[in-house]
Amino acid sequence: MTAFDKYLHAIIVRGEQEARDDGSAAVEARHLLLAIAGERETTTQQVLASVGLDHRATRDALDREFAHSLSTVGVSRAAFDLPRPSNAPAHPKMGASAKLALERGFASVARKKDLRPAHLLLGILRAQAGTVPRALALAGIDQADLTARVLRTLTNEGEQR
Repeated sequence: MTAFDKYLHAIIVRGEQEARDDGSAAVEARHLLLAIAGERETTTQQVLASVGLDHRATRDALDREFAHSLSTVGVSRAAFDLPRPSNAPAHPKMGASAKLALERGFASVARKKDLRPAHLLLGILRAQAGTVPRALALAGIDQADLTARVLRTLTNEGEQR
């Protein structure tokens, strides 16, 4: 098992935990982003930190997106005392946005052996619509700039190899 395979496995397992914590039946891109933000992999952590994102800030941004989405249909999250989710499956399946993020990340390299953790983050950030782009925008994060930072990191890593 390669170092990337171990990293990917750790992110998926942590993403499953994030999904269970949300009461979600599926691991989505937002859960993978939370997993990456909470992981101690130096490269992705530094890129996310460069725009003020760690696990807590990412969770806050996703919570703001949820509240904002509710408000667009006239529902105030503050008006309800929502209980913690309780019926999440033990092993959430991979959702569509997570599968697409993985596909985009894997497609960004010609050979599997060239995959690095930042490619997974790149796959998540290349989504043009959905929860993650909305959450980043509401948090004041320029998604295009963050994507460019990831690409620069990958280029710099490639030059150092």
